[in-house]
Amino acid sequence: MQRQTTIAKKDEIQRKWYLVDATDLPLGRMCSQIAMILTGRNKPIYTPNVDCGDYVVVINAQKVSLSGEKLDQKKYYNVSQYAGGLRTRTTREMIDKYPVELIERCVHGMVPKTKLGRAMEKKLFVYAGSEHKQQAQQPEPITLKF
Repeated sequence: MQRQTTIAKKDEIQRKWYLVDATDLPLGRMCSQIAMILTGRNKPIYTPNVDCGDYVVVINAQKVSLSGEKLDQKKYYNVSQYAGGLRTRTTREMIDKYPVELIERCVHGMVPKTKLGRAMEKKLFVYAGSEHKQQAQQPEPITLKF
């Protein structure tokens, strides 16, 4: 008796909306759970070549936590096309001024670096405060396990 492997088809996928409150959650652990939801690896119908993930709305991105000395020692880099165009920021500066970019960068490092991965990243919505624009989708609050 042969068993058939179920392969998800694009039309059959049902997407849900999840709401994550980032208050006092560890940055890396939270982002790895978010990346699993975006890619669909938390579903039994996961198929690597099909985007079967769900939508994620993250609120309170400014209140994310980090352990140890990462606030002052970890650095984020941006490079322009010009000589001497390296800009360096600490994590403390990123949390204060650019909390949305901080979480988006962290999740970007955890999804595939392909067209499919870029499509998955578009299902992530991050907000620095507690208000968000996705009330019409009625995202269901989720508690991440770590």
